[in-house]
Amino acid sequence: MVEAAKGTYHHKRSPDDYFDGSRRYVEKQTGVMVVNVHAGDCFVTDDANEVAATVLGSCISACIRDPIAKVGGMNHFLLPQSGDSQADSARFGAFAMEQLINEIFKRGGMRDRLEAKLFGGGNVIKSSALIGDKNANFAIEYLKREGIKLAGKDVGDVWPRKVRYCPVSGKAMIRKLQRDDDYRNVAREEEGYRRTIIRPLVAGNDVDLF
Repeated sequence: MVEAAKGTYHHKRSPDDYFDGSRRYVEKQTGVMVVNVHAGDCFVTDDANEVAATVLGSCISACIRDPIAKVGGMNHFLLPQSGDSQADSARFGAFAMEQLINEIFKRGGMRDRLEAKLFGGGNVIKSSALIGDKNANFAIEYLKREGIKLAGKDVGDVWPRKVRYCPVSGKAMIRKLQRDDDYRNVAREEEGYRRTIIRPLVAGNDVDLF
């Protein structure tokens, strides 16, 4: 029986909705606990045996940690880009960033020690809006505004990315997914997710979706 991961995990979906059937599993080759972080999710841990993993298209994952407290985590968000309302988009992005940072604080992290890495923001959704670029620019500006050091980034381009991040060590591994099937699958998943988050905004409902 797999032992439950120790990290704090916030998610919107049932694990049964995930394409691999589980949001966490023990990797046989390494023995580490891999935690899948999907759109709208946030995961934070202080356990060196836990690794956050995700697949990104236009979405962004901010990977933030306190290297002294040895605690950190990953979020995964997509700005809704509903109509011309930048305020609505910023609300989603700001919530994702604040949720991650606040969970790190709960485990002993301090703002002046935080460092971040950003991944994703590929323009995989066919749109002149360049959603990926806007997501990446939002995250970069947010970190700058909050005074959080940007230790590294791999954003932009047109390809989806598979990302692994060790919150305790800060090490990250990125692989770009350039097969046609991978590209189509990620684009389809993100477009479906984007439609679910913009629908209440277009309808004029003041709904907090997180």
